[in-house]
Amino acid sequence: MANTISDRPRSEKSGPDKSGSDKSRLDQFGLALMFTLFFLLFASVAILPAQTPPSFDLVVTHGHIIDGTGSPWYSGDVGIRNGKIAAIGNLSAAPRTRTIDAAGKVVAPGFIDMLGQSELTILVDPRLPSKIFQGITSEITGEGNSVAPLNDAIIQSDRSGYDHYNINPDWRTFREYFARLEKQGIGIGINLASYVGATQVRRMVLGDDDKQPSPAQLQQMQELVREAMKDGAVGVSTALQYPPAPYAKTEELIALAGEASKSGGIYATHMRNEGDSVLEAIDEALRIGREAHIPVQIWHIKVAGKNNWGRMPEVVAKINAARAAGTDVSADTYAYTAWYNDFSAFIPPWAHDGGNAKLVERLKGPATREKIRKDMLTPSKDWDNEWQEIPGPDAVMIGAVENPNLLPMQGKRLSEIARLWNKDPMDALFDFLIQDPSTGVAVFAMSQADVTLALQQPWVAVDNDSEGTSPEGILGQAHPHPRAYGTFPRILSKYVREEKALTLEDAIRKFSALPAQRMRLTDRGVLKAGMWADVVIFDPAMVRDRATFDNPNQLSEGMEYVLVNGVPVIDQGKMTGALPGKILRGQGYVP
Repeated sequence: MANTISDRPRSEKSGPDKSGSDKSRLDQFGLALMFTLFFLLFASVAILPAQTPPSFDLVVTHGHIIDGTGSPWYSGDVGIRNGKIAAIGNLSAAPRTRTIDAAGKVVAPGFIDMLGQSELTILVDPRLPSKIFQGITSEITGEGNSVAPLNDAIIQSDRSGYDHYNINPDWRTFREYFARLEKQGIGIGINLASYVGATQVRRMVLGDDDKQPSPAQLQQMQELVREAMKDGAVGVSTALQYPPAPYAKTEELIALAGEASKSGGIYATHMRNEGDSVLEAIDEALRIGREAHIPVQIWHIKVAGKNNWGRMPEVVAKINAARAAGTDVSADTYAYTAWYNDFSAFIPPWAHDGGNAKLVERLKGPATREKIRKDMLTPSKDWDNEWQEIPGPDAVMIGAVENPNLLPMQGKRLSEIARLWNKDPMDALFDFLIQDPSTGVAVFAMSQADVTLALQQPWVAVDNDSEGTSPEGILGQAHPHPRAYGTFPRILSKYVREEKALTLEDAIRKFSALPAQRMRLTDRGVLKAGMWADVVIFDPAMVRDRATFDNPNQLSEGMEYVLVNGVPVIDQGKMTGALPGKILRGQGYVP
């Protein structure tokens, strides 16, 4: 007989057979265990999220969220984690490191300055107080004369500017400049992007002379644009009022803009003329956009000069017609009735040939000085003759100077200086430039109605057109245009709250989503999950600018919190000193 149990005859009664019952009990136990394990698994999946909601570094609660798109406000909480917006909704049960109660306050995207000019001052005071107290979290800079590329000749020519700020220009390319910003110690206070200036690449190849590039030289200039785009520039820019930029023909600009277009860039321009020939200047900008296949951004759009007051409807109509025909063109404004530029812009372009040293020589020479005077007294559409645009010398206010002997002149009108020096106003202008050819001036020659109409256009964003500054230290010694401290809060107080020329939602859109869209900043400009947490919190009834033309070095008020990449740089109305800003590189960037 076999020794195995299974070989026993079924009829054999040698004792009870326990194998069947034992096996049944084992099977039942296994099924129960498996069911229990599956139950626990499914229960854990269903229950754990409710028991342990995601944690946040910061939650902004109870705010009126104006998300930047132009939509009306809605209520909700904004959860921030690792510098980005992680969630928006009812986050009352979510654990967090910190809570900001924004009850009754607006919560909006951080503001984007479409022309900032802070490329050097950010090396002096990287906190940029004048910017962050306006709610600015990102800046686009590089107006014609960009911070790079650089060579020894340009550095020598511009030495007074670097020395004024005690800056050692130890970079030559955008890649090196951006690396310096990222490695200069502890960072930068806001996000920064830059165009490569057409003037800058022209100076690299041709210097400051009034001449045209050979085909080989134009190729050199195009190569400089290509390299700048690879380094992270967001496009190519022009400032065609300031020599040597006026020496460039339209075809040269098309060639340079075409290179930026290949890398997804923008063409931004301070146009060749903003006065009598403003429509012709727009035509040139539109032609560059069409032939270079590149979007066009018109900086600080205006109609300059009393003779042109009331012409903004013509400008608006021309741009609307171009947009209707398929040209991608938009603009920005700082919304003041006075502009600010180089005092030397009053001098005809031919007198700048060779740079500032040559200009000073010509102003000292009786014959050339008389020729300059005659040109300024003669109306012309061939150049932007500002002397013909101003109501009189009292419309020109001295701003920042580099010559310390002229510091007492800051804030004075040209008419005052002429009386003090007992000179004709034009002679006073000439002699001032001989002492300081880098002086900046505010010029009061725009109509408020024109400025308001420009601001109201749906394709117009906002720019400061001023370097980041501070009431303290060497930066506080200058006398800037008040827009340096007040542009964005002034729009919120004057044009939104007082005059109701804009709705609050539309103003926020012009500050955030509109410029982000134009600059292809796809992860900024809107309050939405996944975006970088550039956020402002303010009471719209309290925000205001304080800077005036007579006393410009005053910080704006009302921004209770300003977050850059999730980190407060303004906290309960006070500057924290944090430097969480990032370099914003263009689409053509090659790491």
